[in-house]
Amino acid sequence: MWKPSQPAPAPVAPTPEPVRNTPPPASYEQTSSRATAPAGDQATIGKGLVIKGEISGSESLYIDGKVEGTINLPGNRVTVGRNGQVAANITAREIVVLGKIRGNVAASDRVDIRSEGALTGDVAAARISIEDGAFFKGGIDIRKPEAKPTPGAPSTPEPAQS
Repeated sequence: MWKPSQPAPAPVAPTPEPVRNTPPPASYEQTSSRATAPAGDQATIGKGLVIKGEISGSESLYIDGKVEGTINLPGNRVTVGRNGQVAANITAREIVVLGKIRGNVAASDRVDIRSEGALTGDVAAARISIEDGAFFKGGIDIRKPEAKPTPGAPSTPEPAQS
């Protein structure tokens, strides 16, 4: 029994949990093993999405879902992720294949088919890279990079008509 002459036991305050410094979440570029455009300059089609039609724009595109139709992103990169399945003709500056593409591709710079990638269709590019283990079926047209005319350089004369 409690007697007023005895001091009451002090209530035990729970010890606060120590503050832990958690690092900020890593950005997409830091966790990705591939070089990518900054997050604001790249759109993503997730693996739960299916798109049918034409895709065009002025930013790079990462595809992890299904796309059917045409993709026209000149001057930008198109990356087909490991889960990506594309049945489309693609026109871009750079095309990286980690998933599956069925269609013709045209790149002003390069096409890169990684070891887990598969491409069925014709390729037109300045450079092409096919890793061991990759699947490729189609034709290859290596085009010289478009030469920019230098100022003051003579242009090719047009043939005279007779």
